[in-house]
Amino acid sequence: MTDTTSTAPSTPARQAAPVGRRPRRGVPPTRSWRDHPLRRITPWLFLLAPLALLITFTYVPVGNMIYYSFTDWDGVSPDRSVVGFDNYTQLFTRPELFRVFFVSFYYLAASAVQIVIALYFATVLSFDLRFRNFFKGILFFPYLINGVAIGFVFLYFFQDGGTLDSVLSWFGVGGDHAWLGDPESANTSLAGVSVWRFTGLNFVLFLGAIQSIPGELYEAAQLDGASRRQQFRHIIAPSIRPVLSLSVILAISGSLAVFEIPYIMTGGATGTSTFVIQTVKLAFQFNKTGLASACAVVLLLIILVITWIQRRLVPDDKVDLV
Repeated sequence: MTDTTSTAPSTPARQAAPVGRRPRRGVPPTRSWRDHPLRRITPWLFLLAPLALLITFTYVPVGNMIYYSFTDWDGVSPDRSVVGFDNYTQLFTRPELFRVFFVSFYYLAASAVQIVIALYFATVLSFDLRFRNFFKGILFFPYLINGVAIGFVFLYFFQDGGTLDSVLSWFGVGGDHAWLGDPESANTSLAGVSVWRFTGLNFVLFLGAIQSIPGELYEAAQLDGASRRQQFRHIIAPSIRPVLSLSVILAISGSLAVFEIPYIMTGGATGTSTFVIQTVKLAFQFNKTGLASACAVVLLLIILVITWIQRRLVPDDKVDLV
């Protein structure tokens, strides 16, 4: 008996569809934008404008200032004679020029006070309290006022028989006092004005740093029975260390470069002249631009050295509280 079953014709195996189109032979592959040479210089094209402004209005003036510090230029005449280090020698050998640095200690002490006050209010107002937004606005408002306006306001505040004397008379402290009449009380009063004005800036910096701390840490601390003081010591203080370091740098540089408030209120009289006020007077009142440039260079170097020392003593360690 024969087998009548016929076998089906064999069909070719199905081939998998190609994933991507293969390039033809002899045709170069299409280059994407990532491989384009212009892509490497595109970031620099966007940086051309800010770099040009930075070089024109920062580095070029600093270079000119350093050059002027080695000349006897009066700021007006086109003649500039190079005198070497004579301006720096005068700065460090004439006591009346270098003595103004001691005025900065009043403002440095005031900066420490304002940092403490700002840190205290930033910590308190970071918790859930009533009217906390209202108090935030009150603390930050003085920083928004123009420095010239603040100088004129407190000029009437500290004058003989002015607002401060009137308020003190309510508490039995009689007699008019010349708050801006002698160096000690004048510098203390001016430093107090700087505390009132710049506390809001440090307050905002500390408040932003505190509010960036994860809320789960506070909840865990409360479950463990930690008090507000313990939360500040173990959670808040380690977290805001970089911002606190920045505030210290700003406080030191600001205390050395105080200008507008003492210049408006006293004009540098009665021993309130700061290093910047003296530099401005040397340049525009006595026409000693070379000596004034040397003063500015010394101030810049002092701020850079202090900043470098502070960064070495208190490095920015990465804080990880989780």
